[in-house]
Amino acid sequence: MTVRTFLVLASLVLSVTTGLVLSRGGSASVAPTQGPRPLTIGLSLDTLKEARWQGDRDMFCERAKALGAEVVVQSANSDDAKQMSDVQALITRGVDVLVVVPHDGRAMARAVELAHEAGIPVIAYDRLIRDADLDLYVSFDNVRVGELQARYVVDKLKPTPGNPAKLLRIFGARSDNNAALFKQGQDQLLAPLIERGAVSILFEDWAEDWKPENAKRITNAAITQHGKTFGAILAANDGTAGGAIQALQEEGGTGGALVTGQDADLVAVQRIAAGTQAMTIYKPLKTLARGAAELAVRLAQRKPVIARQSVHNGKIEVPAVLFDVVTVERNNIVTTIIADGFLSYDDIYRDIAETERPPRP
Repeated sequence: MTVRTFLVLASLVLSVTTGLVLSRGGSASVAPTQGPRPLTIGLSLDTLKEARWQGDRDMFCERAKALGAEVVVQSANSDDAKQMSDVQALITRGVDVLVVVPHDGRAMARAVELAHEAGIPVIAYDRLIRDADLDLYVSFDNVRVGELQARYVVDKLKPTPGNPAKLLRIFGARSDNNAALFKQGQDQLLAPLIERGAVSILFEDWAEDWKPENAKRITNAAITQHGKTFGAILAANDGTAGGAIQALQEEGGTGGALVTGQDADLVAVQRIAAGTQAMTIYKPLKTLARGAAELAVRLAQRKPVIARQSVHNGKIEVPAVLFDVVTVERNNIVTTIIADGFLSYDDIYRDIAETERPPRP
C-alpha cells in the first residue's frame, strides 16, 4: 500500500475509536518512537521574525523530541521561492512527514505534490495549503476568530441604524488563506448590520505580508479621507493593530477607537493593559504546537489519524483538527493567558503602575 493510499483511507476514519483520539486539551496518545533510526519531521516555516512563530517552533520541537522524533526546521523569511527550496531540501533529506506553515497557501500546492511523489505525507500547520491533495490541516477555528473580533466591536459599540458604527477594516495578507477566513467570520456578523445601516465601513484594505507598516499606511490613508472618526478598527492581527495604533498616536491619540487584534503577542497584551488596544484573540499555541507534533509523529508512523472536521481547500475536503480560541480584553488577562502560562504577569504589567494593576494570581 502506498503512503498516499494509506492516508486517503486514514482520512475516512473520522469517528472510529481506535487510532489517535484527541483529548479536550488537544493532546494525543502517541507512543515514543523506537528503533535505531528516529523519525524525522520536516518543519517548513514561513517566517521566524515574529515571536509567535518562534514559540510555535520551540513547543513543536520539544513535543516531537519527547516522542522520540527529530525535527529539521527551515524558515523562508516570507519568500515563496525560498520556501519551495526549503521543502525540496527536506524531501531530499528523506523526512518521514512534512509540516508546512505556508507563506502563500496556493504556491505550496506544488510542495504537496513533490512530497507525495517521494511518499511523504504533508500537514498544513495553522494556514491552509490550497488546491492540493493535502493530508491533514491543523489549526484554530479561524472563521471563529473573525467572528469574535466583530462580535466584540458590535457588543461594545451597540450600533443602530440611527447611530451606526463607523469602521476601518485592515485585513491580513491576501496570500494567506487565514486572512480570508478571518474576514469571512467578520462578514458573517457584519453583513446584516451593514445592510440595515447599523454599520458603515469607511475604509478597508489588505496589509501585504501582515506587515505593521502596511497597516499604518492603510490607517494613514483612512485618516486622510475621513479624519479620526472611526468607532473601531478591525485589525486582523496584533501586528496590524500595532501599525494602526502607531498611526493614530502620531495623529494625537486613539481618540477612543476600539482596535482589535489576535495572537496575544506580548506587546499587544501590554497595549491592552495600558488601554491603547481593546482586545486580542488568544489562540492556545501550546495546544496547537503540541497537538500538531503528535499528529506528525502519528502520520510518520503510518498510523491512522482521527479528524472529526474537514475544510475544503479548493480541491478536496481536507481532514482537519481545529482548536477553539478565546477573546482577551483588559479585565480577563489574568484569568486567560496568564493562568495558562502563555505570558507572565511581570512581563505584561512591567510598565503599568502598581496601583493600576489587577491582583497578582
